[in-house]
Amino acid sequence: MELGRRVIWLHTFGERFTDRTAGRPPGPPRLPRNKSPRIPKAGAIPDDPRSMPDEIGSDASRQRLLVGTGCIENVPQAVWEYEVSGKRVLTQWFSYRKRNRERPIIGDRRPPSPLGEIQPDHWLAEVQATIAKVARDWAENGVPPKRFITAEDLRAAADPDPPAGRRKTRRQERADAPTLFRDEDFDPEPQPPAADEPR
Repeated sequence: MELGRRVIWLHTFGERFTDRTAGRPPGPPRLPRNKSPRIPKAGAIPDDPRSMPDEIGSDASRQRLLVGTGCIENVPQAVWEYEVSGKRVLTQWFSYRKRNRERPIIGDRRPPSPLGEIQPDHWLAEVQATIAKVARDWAENGVPPKRFITAEDLRAAADPDPPAGRRKTRRQERADAPTLFRDEDFDPEPQPPAADEPR
């Protein structure tokens, strides 16, 4: 239950399930200023077309996320390494925002829409701010776990003795559902038509 409250508190940026005594104060979670990911003055990416970044990387020793010629400081290595389905999340996110966004055509696909050609020709400051915000959120709240929740995890977390009437099985739900016909509307054994009825 406590884990669920914390998750909802995090996902609502501190608007729900607030409890100072449990370490869930109202408002978005924040790290101390000196530990929070930030864009240093020298790390801003220029907004001219020639400076549009094409690469993203990490400097683990300095805890920096490298974006083209710019950077974001105080980014834990776990944020850079975080993967979903075997793909690094930040790399995947960046691939849609970098200078060269071409994707290899796999198989017999229709050509891409001309709307796909409408892209920024320079780096937008909001994009770097978004990366910094994601890095800050993950640094403050912990990178999401890399393991799957198993059936055993769910069974262990389930209430072994739910209060009566709280949960219904699917069979009970089906039995309570309205139907179009009553059982007595059906003849269990169809009878052959009478001799005077047309076939």
